[in-house]
Amino acid sequence: MNIILLSGGSGKRLWPLSNDTRSKQFIKIFKAEGNEYESMVQRVYRQILSVDKQAEVTIATSKSQVSAIHNQLGANVGISVEPGRRDTFPAIALAAAYLQDVRKVQEEEAVVVCPVDPYVDTDYFEALQQLGERAAVSGANLVLMGIEPTYPSAKYGYIIPEDGSALSSVSVFKEKPTEKVAQEYIAKGALWNGGVFAFRLGYVLRRAHELIEFKDYDDLFDRYETLEKISFDYAVVEHEKQIEVMRFAGMWKDLGTWNTLTEAMESDRIGKAILNEECDNVHVINELNVPVLCMGLKDVVVAASPEGILVSDKNQSSYIKPFVDKIDQQIMFAEKSWGSFQVIDIEEGSMTIKVTLNPGHGMNYHSHELRDEVWTVIDGQGRTVVNGEERQVGPGDIIKMPAKVAHTILADTTLHVIEVQIGTEISVHDKRKLDMP
Repeated sequence: MNIILLSGGSGKRLWPLSNDTRSKQFIKIFKAEGNEYESMVQRVYRQILSVDKQAEVTIATSKSQVSAIHNQLGANVGISVEPGRRDTFPAIALAAAYLQDVRKVQEEEAVVVCPVDPYVDTDYFEALQQLGERAAVSGANLVLMGIEPTYPSAKYGYIIPEDGSALSSVSVFKEKPTEKVAQEYIAKGALWNGGVFAFRLGYVLRRAHELIEFKDYDDLFDRYETLEKISFDYAVVEHEKQIEVMRFAGMWKDLGTWNTLTEAMESDRIGKAILNEECDNVHVINELNVPVLCMGLKDVVVAASPEGILVSDKNQSSYIKPFVDKIDQQIMFAEKSWGSFQVIDIEEGSMTIKVTLNPGHGMNYHSHELRDEVWTVIDGQGRTVVNGEERQVGPGDIIKMPAKVAHTILADTTLHVIEVQIGTEISVHDKRKLDMP
């Protein structure tokens, strides 16, 4: 199975656990093996491979999410990097060109596209496999998955099939309606449009070449930011006559708000949290190393992270975005391909960060023009390279890097380091990547 997972968005509705680089799909809230937790993207990736161990997974995403994907899924997952945000049609066109030119997928092979963050059981991915198998042999150019509605939702578009069979031609598409109109659609056998569909690779490549002038993947990548912002539905689906829809009646949830997300949590608390007996329908997710105490609360979500603290009525939490849009601050936590960092303190002329490096990984060799840095190793074993000189480091070691001095740190075991940045202008843009000596 060739599958493209669409991974976008900043996840502001799940602040403070999400930010501009850490979207909702990277928040670890689902119980995995042992006492570990996994994120939406880890859960979906695991479920895909449980159904098809040979599945070729490609994640279409922005540059800002690449490090988090490598951190959570490893280096082997395919990534089609979008140089900018241009909506779903350019993203899928670029991913299709990536499959052909980089992954060497043949034009007659079927490709399945779906969002990266559905909350589903394994039968959903078995249905995706069937969707791809149908697309490979169907006379239709597109085969969609239609979700059996569980209530008249105004959040989704609707697909009205020609009949009630498991596989049917599509009669008409409907935009997001009011709840009253949605009831009328459902009475006609309408299905939710969950943005899941399959096609033969050559079909989308031909449509892409009809609508965009480009030679190959590299050419499309170079001109990507000049492309029109347009959805796949508007660019392709609405103009296609040969479309089938396959019904899916299993569990399918869009966990886009705190209210819906907490419904999927197996426990009412993650992290250090105490709830007294008077609490009812309260969920706490605490990423801080301090306890959170809740007493006498009802229908409340509490979320605490280095980015901030949210205490909200669950229904009201759906209206968080305009408030979060007004918050302008330094990103306090991020996952990188080599590990993660958390900002501990910010002062005028300095910033203190706790850095965690995963075994076998290291930072890029780099220098800064406007700041000095000091590393203090607090746990683990590794090596530093400063001005070309390598040194073994362990707990208690202090390494100083004045401005303009090239440096990196490499982890032999899990490595925890306190990094202090000192300078007149501390900026993420003040970094020059260099070749290792």
